Amino acid sequence: MTAAGRLTTPGPDDDAGIPGYLRALGLPGLADIHVHFLPEAMLRKVWAYFDAAEETYGRAWPITYRLSEQERLERLRRFGLRAIPALSYPHKPGMAEWLNAWSLDFARRTPGALRCATLYPEPGAGEYVRRALDDGAQLFKMHVQVGRFAPHDPLLDEAWTELENAGVPVVIHVGSAPLSGKFTGPDHLRRLLEKHPRLVLVVAHMGMPEYDAFADLVEEHPGVHLDTTMVGTDFTNQFAPLPGSYLERLPALRSRIILGSDFPNIPYPYAHQLQALARLDLGDDWMRAVLWDNGARLLGLD
Repeated sequence: MTAAGRLTTPGPDDDAGIPGYLRALGLPGLADIHVHFLPEAMLRKVWAYFDAAEETYGRAWPITYRLSEQERLERLRRFGLRAIPALSYPHKPGMAEWLNAWSLDFARRTPGALRCATLYPEPGAGEYVRRALDDGAQLFKMHVQVGRFAPHDPLLDEAWTELENAGVPVVIHVGSAPLSGKFTGPDHLRRLLEKHPRLVLVVAHMGMPEYDAFADLVEEHPGVHLDTTMVGTDFTNQFAPLPGSYLERLPALRSRIILGSDFPNIPYPYAHQLQALARLDLGDDWMRAVLWDNGARLLGLD
């Protein structure tokens, strides 16, 4: 027997072992909040970007799941995802509304898909966010570094008010890794929360590398959460490892941490993300909360 609160169920050895691992934990599946599906032409450009990662990041970033849309869906279902996000994000004006239309169509034609949407600081953002919510959007995505804008830009005020009133979660990449930008970092998110304190936000990648500063925001704001995307993996530990002192905070943050993966654009098997979390040795109850309970609650799953 291990000490109380420690891990008793080792992580899966490989992708094929994920269903058995979930059964051992007594979980109905995975509630992964950070998965990408994109229009085919856009996805090819994203993969081409990662193919040239050594120039941008100084290290190779191979795409493990360079598969057709149907094959990717089948993989996720085999892994145990009970709802499949289709996160997308624009990098220039005029893209968000088009991506929202694509995402709505994807959800309508894909069993088990979440209705996702995005936003960008531009005239009319509040209006198309309202339409997306009226169409049943369950999850939004924003990427501050790629979009090169401040999350507290006044052009987003109406959209944030709509999201605040609806209580729909937004996965927001605002940390400064793997690339920093003019508008990344916790201070920009703090400014947004000063204007819209009731927002439900999920900080992607736990806000790496500013882990502690984003954890402070979680403690200060009941609607702020963290997702585990790429956290603790061998790949990420090369440039943004979790500080030892931060690990000591994770048990108290248990109810506010949600599984994220970045599938399919990850340079390792999906199971490695689960292994990385398991080897933190924070206990089976912590793993159950992170892999299922918290995401299921936020996304309204059974």
